[in-house]
Order: sequence, then C-alpha cells, then structure tokens
Amino acid sequence: MPDTVQKITPFLWFDTQAQEAAKFYTSLFKNSRIVGTTYYAAEAAKASGRPEGSVMTVEFELSGQRFTALNGGPIFKFTEALSLVVHCDTQEEVGLSWQVVPRVLLELIQDKDPARSNRVMAELMKMKKIDIEPLRRAAAG
Repeated sequence: MPDTVQKITPFLWFDTQAQEAAKFYTSLFKNSRIVGTTYYAAEAAKASGRPEGSVMTVEFELSGQRFTALNGGPIFKFTEALSLVVHCDTQEEVGLSWQVVPRVLLELIQDKDPARSNRVMAELMKMKKIDIEPLRRAAAG
C-alpha cells in the first residue's frame, strides 16, 4: 500500500450494489476511477453470509478523493449517512470500532496469495477490535 493513502476514507455500505454504485459515481466526475475490487473468499463468505466469489469491496476515486463501497448485505440500509475509515500505522492508533483500520490490514487481505489472504480474513472475523499481530501471524501461516 502506498504511503500516500489518505487518512480518512468514506466507507459506503450496500446490500449488493457496491460495484454498480462505484461505476455510476466514477462516470459522473472527471479524474475518477475504480482503483480495485476485492471478492468474498470462503471464510469471509461464510462469516458474512455473502456468496463466495461475489464482490466484497470496490475502492474508487472521485476527483482525487478515495472511497470504499462494501457489499455487506441487507443488515444496514444505504442512506445519506456514511461512516469513515481512519487508516492507522500502528496498534496504538487503532481505536474502538471496525471502521478504524490499520494500513497493514488492507495489505494483508489484498495479498496475491489467496491462502494467505483467507487466513487473515478468518482471523479478522474473530475480532471486535482489530489487533495487528494476530493478523500478521495468520498471514505468515
């Protein structure tokens, strides 16, 4: 993950429409693009009730501002409200909720090795507050 990741990223919860929303939003603004897409692997699909292989998140940029859209299911309804993801470098910066995310988490769950990424996701799903060291141990196998 580049050092230029913005500190706060708006995080939008959708039932199943994250990819369509990102495509729509990026079509509206100049200098916009879809940055990356992640998919539900077996562990995350099982924990979330989402179909394995379906789109989990879509990271996109609108005029230089990054956003993440999540297909999280019907638990929460998309409204005008949104949450903010605060990217942290150390465990000390990680706060009280899921939306406070250490940078290393994104690196680990987007790893090109699916087995490594799945181990990290399985460990993450056990946590109420993200703890970096167990995630690193899971990634290492």
